[in-house]
Amino acid sequence: MSTSPSIQCRDYGQLPDGRTVHEYLLDNGAGLRLSAISYGGIVNGLWVPDRSGRAANVVLGFDALDDYVQRNEAHFGVIAGRYANRIAGGRFCLDGQTHQLDRNDGPNTLHGGAHGFGTQLWQAEPAPPAPGEAVALRLRYTSAAGEQGFPGCLRVQVRYSLGTDLSWRITYEAETDAPTLVNLTHHDYFNLAGQGSALGHELCIPASRYSEVGPGLIPLRHAEVAGTPFDFRTAQPVEARIRQPHAQLRIAKGYDHNWLLDHALDGRLHLAARLRDPASGRCMEILSSEPALQFYSGNWLDGSLSGFGGQAYRQGDGLCLETQHSPDSPNRAVSEDWPSTVLRPGEIYRSSTLHRFTV
Repeated sequence: MSTSPSIQCRDYGQLPDGRTVHEYLLDNGAGLRLSAISYGGIVNGLWVPDRSGRAANVVLGFDALDDYVQRNEAHFGVIAGRYANRIAGGRFCLDGQTHQLDRNDGPNTLHGGAHGFGTQLWQAEPAPPAPGEAVALRLRYTSAAGEQGFPGCLRVQVRYSLGTDLSWRITYEAETDAPTLVNLTHHDYFNLAGQGSALGHELCIPASRYSEVGPGLIPLRHAEVAGTPFDFRTAQPVEARIRQPHAQLRIAKGYDHNWLLDHALDGRLHLAARLRDPASGRCMEILSSEPALQFYSGNWLDGSLSGFGGQAYRQGDGLCLETQHSPDSPNRAVSEDWPSTVLRPGEIYRSSTLHRFTV
């Protein structure tokens, strides 16, 4: 039944330092609902109808704030930044100066360090919906110069909006007072069935090349997907080739790689991935202005994390499709394959990703 669009806010809990975390429930009035908390900008619920009109939560997460604070090493639902994905050695050189970052993934930096954006308290408030939108939520965070080793004071704004159709859009903006790096994404684990394994989902990624990785999953080179288990240019069940004896699958214990999308980097939205659950009929298209996509098949979920309702999350129970710039870009010469992730004073970082659901 159609209802009026709405946003509800409630206290979700308190951080160890006493600050209050709020939860916002966005309802577009047409069957799509999204729940987000101000801690980490975490999306802890996304309810999408199936072919029979029954809604299910299609993202993984926890029931309580303490779980997100104490044991979210899997980065369930967070805004990942200041630099999403990995930087080799946790080190980069900018304008002749070397910067050492917090290393939280062996010798490397992952998702901005141990206290990246996904662990920070954001300021959140309802925002006026734009044309075609039903409801919107604005989140703001100021990252101080030197936070996790990054230079420059970075002011970030992230906007979640639900369309009048079954769509969820994320818009990112950032400004800095000194040259720095920015690469933002969202780290949701999707399961369009709402429970069980997602490895039977059919995945399409319009990309002719992917990044081969070495130790620590740092890219070594870009390679053609043709003739490999990494060719998702036509839809394939994720489980169809994940156990093949391919060296790259062994290194990552499944898929945890970056795909270079075939579209132009022109600031417009282009198809980045399509995911479909044959059983429920739910289909999700991801469109983005970003040049690349990290596909992670939940390889390190081993049953030790208890999520919603106490369910144990196991390998493949959720799939991450992270729109981004390529990992370790700051340590590569800028080129068409490695576009710059540097932001300078006076510039505005802008990025947008749309999740469009159909049945």
